Amino acid sequence: MSARSDVDDVLSIIHEVVEKIPFNKVLGLSVESLDLDRPSVKLGMREELIGNFIRGSLHGGVISSTLDFMGGLVAFLGVLKTLEGQPAPVMAARFAKIGTIDLRIDYLRPGIGRHFIATGYVLRAGKKVAVTRMELHNEQRELISVGTGAYMIA
Repeated sequence: MSARSDVDDVLSIIHEVVEKIPFNKVLGLSVESLDLDRPSVKLGMREELIGNFIRGSLHGGVISSTLDFMGGLVAFLGVLKTLEGQPAPVMAARFAKIGTIDLRIDYLRPGIGRHFIATGYVLRAGKKVAVTRMELHNEQRELISVGTGAYMIA
């Protein structure tokens, strides 16, 4: 089996796991892309996710949770790139070690939209900690919120 096919196998496993995580199911997160450099997840607006019922905007906790998940996913994908050539089970096992150390969210405008796309990328990755940057846009590509997170990766 080639190194690239091992990475593809792990990405397939991660795609399934992401959508089976109970809290992700509550939020309704679905994987749009597991691109190693710029992954994305989609969040559809539902009544249960409204924080300000007068405006009909997304709850800040939903935004924070979505960006936190994206940051952890980005951190893992960054680790995955460094493990290329390792067996798929070794790569997949690292997913379980990801944990949030610190998270900062800046709410830039109300979360109004039919759906939202979260993206992210690694700012810096060391041996034990990765720092990531995340963004949340609505379907009109308006920037709703940004986040910076630090994640344990070892």
